Amino acid sequence: MLGDTPYSQAEATKLDGLIARINAQELAFVVHVGDIGTSSATQACGDAWLEARQRQFARIRHPFVLLPGDNEWTDCVKHGLNPQARLAAWRRLFCVDATALALERQPGHCENVRWQANGMTFIGLNVPGRGRNPLGERDMKLVFEWLDASLALAESHRAQKIFVFLHADPHFERNAPGDGYARLRAVLATHAQWFKDRLVLVHGDTHVYRDDEPLPGMRRIEPWGSPFVRGLRASLRAGELVVESMP
Repeated sequence: MLGDTPYSQAEATKLDGLIARINAQELAFVVHVGDIGTSSATQACGDAWLEARQRQFARIRHPFVLLPGDNEWTDCVKHGLNPQARLAAWRRLFCVDATALALERQPGHCENVRWQANGMTFIGLNVPGRGRNPLGERDMKLVFEWLDASLALAESHRAQKIFVFLHADPHFERNAPGDGYARLRAVLATHAQWFKDRLVLVHGDTHVYRDDEPLPGMRRIEPWGSPFVRGLRASLRAGELVVESMP
């Protein structure tokens, strides 16, 4: 698991080293939860930087799933760019099926994904960060529809664990109805009660490693982000989820 990197050319060079270490391991897949550069016009808001990252991630020998962060599209409005146009550019590069995972994509919103592996269900959602929710009501409705349908599928498969990947830190400590993630927190709290310790949320946004339980019945994992270029490895051992730093 990766997130919020690389934010500079120096970090991109470090990422090459991390990719080499990733390729040396036997992994089912690799997930990056978004923000693959700063929101500057020369990085994540520009085609050249995204194309360079696409080529870099293509060197990962395992199936690779990338989610969009805020830096790739919603934050590009500060440069006078159309966020939807930037999301379309992201989709052209990164909505590429990892066939080994039998990825399912939400029609019209290819960045929202799900797949099954090793008795577990994995769900990816486009929820940008930045301490607010820049998605409109219609887009969030589609996100929740995909989440609900995916969780129902997980239950039908009797998944041992259900992972939900997204970029945004939902700010569980705020618990304030006025911020943009209040409904997301409420939905996650409801599902955490239902799935009873099988639900795992993986998000980015704050760049600080966390492994805790912000809601009863739900484990939360956040990978390190810039300036750190580190990965996390998760495995299920005797029914228990073990998360370790990549060597």
